[in-house]
Amino acid sequence: MDFVEALKNENITEIRKSPKSDLHNHFVLGGNRQFIFNKTGYYIEPLVHPITSMKEMDEWSTKYIGSRFNSSQQRKLLIEATFVQAKYDGVKVLEIGEDVWGLKTFFNNDIEELVDSFEEIHERIAPEIEMRLQIGLSRHCEISYLEDCLSHFWGHKQFYSIDLYGDEKAQPIENFIPIYEKAKEEGLRLKAHVGEWGSADDVMQAINKLHLDEVQHGIAAAQSKEAMDFLKEKKIRLNITPSSNVLLGRVASIKEHPISILFRNGIDVTINSDDVLIFDSDVSKEYLRLYQSGCLSAKELNEIRLIGIQTPSQILNEIP
Repeated sequence: MDFVEALKNENITEIRKSPKSDLHNHFVLGGNRQFIFNKTGYYIEPLVHPITSMKEMDEWSTKYIGSRFNSSQQRKLLIEATFVQAKYDGVKVLEIGEDVWGLKTFFNNDIEELVDSFEEIHERIAPEIEMRLQIGLSRHCEISYLEDCLSHFWGHKQFYSIDLYGDEKAQPIENFIPIYEKAKEEGLRLKAHVGEWGSADDVMQAINKLHLDEVQHGIAAAQSKEAMDFLKEKKIRLNITPSSNVLLGRVASIKEHPISILFRNGIDVTINSDDVLIFDSDVSKEYLRLYQSGCLSAKELNEIRLIGIQTPSQILNEIP
C-alpha cells in the first residue's frame, strides 16, 4: 500500500512503512515511550491538554523528567530510545544531536566520546537510517559560554547542522551572529527556532542576520504575505511540528494549522515530531492527524514527505 492510499485508509501501520524524515527532534524527549518503560520501569505521561507557555512545558518536564536521566548511561539510553522510535516509525532521515552543555555533563568533555556514542547506537539499532548530527544551542546561555563550549565541536566534520532553541525573547538574535558566522565557515547547515512564539518579522530578521538555511517552526510567517514571499524567494525550508504547536497553544487546532497556508504559498515545509514524549507526536501520527483534520490532502502530504527525504546534495543544489 502506498503512502497516499495508507492515509486515505487511515492505516497508521501502513503509514509507518513509508520512508519519511524527522528533522526537528530533540532526542532527550524524542524517544520511544514503551522502550524507556521497559528499560527503567518508569512511564512518562504525555500532555493531553493544551498549555499556554514555555513555563508550563518546563513544569511538565520537571515533573516527568526532572533529574531521572542525568547520568552518562541514562543520556545514552535516551539516544537509544530515539533511534528505536525512529525505526518503529519508518523514519529514514533523522536529524538529532546534543546540546553543547551536554558534552561536559555527560561525555567527559570528550567530543570523540559524544560522536562515538551516537554513531555506535545508530549502527547498532538502525543503520538504515541516515543520521544527521546536530549541534544544539540554548538562547538562555551567555554567548561567551556557548563559544567556549563550541570550541570542542569546531573542526569535527561529523556534524551536519547547528540549531538555536529556547525562549525566542531570551536575548537579541544579533548576539548569535559571531557563532553563526563561524558555523558557516565550518560548513554546517544553519538552523534556528524562530516564529513559534515570535512574529513573522522575527522570522525574516533571524534569516537575514544569521543567514539561516532552514527554520525550525516559522509558523508565524503565515500571518504575512511579505514573509511568505521572502521565504519562497530565499528557498528557506520550515521544519514544522503541528501537535507541538497545538499543545503549546500556538495554534487553535490541527485543522487550522498554518502549514497548509505556507505549503500552498509555495514554501518548502516538512512534518516532524519535536518532543515525542511530551506531545505524543511521532511523525506518522502527525501526517495522519493532518489528513484526518482536513488541513492537507493526502497528495499534499505525500509531496511534503518527499521534501523531507531529500539528500544533502539535493538540498544544497536548491540554495540560491
